[in-house]
Amino acid sequence: MIGTIANTAAILAGSLIGGTVRHGLKEKYQGILYVAMGLAATGLGINAVVQNMPDSSFPVLFIGSLAIGGVVGTAVDLEGRFNKLVESRAKDGSQLARGLSTAIMLFCIGTLSILGPINSALHGDETFLFTNAMLDFVTSMVLASTFGYGIAVAAAVLFCWQGGIFLLANVAAPYLTGGLMTEISIVGGFLIFASGLSILKIKEISTMNLLPALLVPPCWFALMQLTNNLGGLL
Repeated sequence: MIGTIANTAAILAGSLIGGTVRHGLKEKYQGILYVAMGLAATGLGINAVVQNMPDSSFPVLFIGSLAIGGVVGTAVDLEGRFNKLVESRAKDGSQLARGLSTAIMLFCIGTLSILGPINSALHGDETFLFTNAMLDFVTSMVLASTFGYGIAVAAAVLFCWQGGIFLLANVAAPYLTGGLMTEISIVGGFLIFASGLSILKIKEISTMNLLPALLVPPCWFALMQLTNNLGGLL
C-alpha cells in the first residue's frame, strides 16, 4: 500500500499547489490550461486504446461494455447524482463536478492505476504506482489551477479505488489474467478519451454514466469461465 499512499499524497500536494496558483491566474491562462487538460486527456485515452487493442481476444467486447455500461449508468443517473452531491457542497458546483469527474477518470482508470495495486499486492512491486504518482502530481496541479482546491477530493476516491484493487488482488489473484486487464484498459481508454472531448467542448458526454462499462469485462470473463466449467462437467 506504500505506492497507493504516495499516489494519494501526490494528488493532495498537486491540488494544493494548483489551487493556490489559481488565484493568481488570469482568465485567459485558466482557459488555455483547460484546453491543455482536454488535449492531455484525449491523448492519454487514445494511447491506452491503441496500446491494448492489438492484444484483445474479444475485439467487440469494448463496444458491448460501453453500450451496457452506458445504459446502466444512465438508468441509475450516476452523473446527475454526482453533480447534485458536489453542488450541495460547492458554490461553483457544476464546474467543479466536471473537474472532479475528469480527475477521477484520469487518476483511477489509467493502466498504471489499475495494474499498479495488482503488482503491489501480488509481487510487492511499487514501480507502477510511484510512476503514476508523478504523473498525477502534475495532472492535479493543472486541474486544480482550473477548478480549484476541490480537485483534492479525487485523492480520497483514488485511495479507495487503489486500496480496493489491492485487497481484491490478494483474494482473486488466480483470476486476474492478462486478457482481462487488457479489456479493462481498452474500455478505460475510451472513457478517458470521452472525458477529453467533453473538456474541449467538442462533444458533451456523460462520462460518469459510462463508468459501469468497466464492470462488463470482468463479468464477461467470469461468464466464460463458468461456461467452460459447465462444459467440462457435461
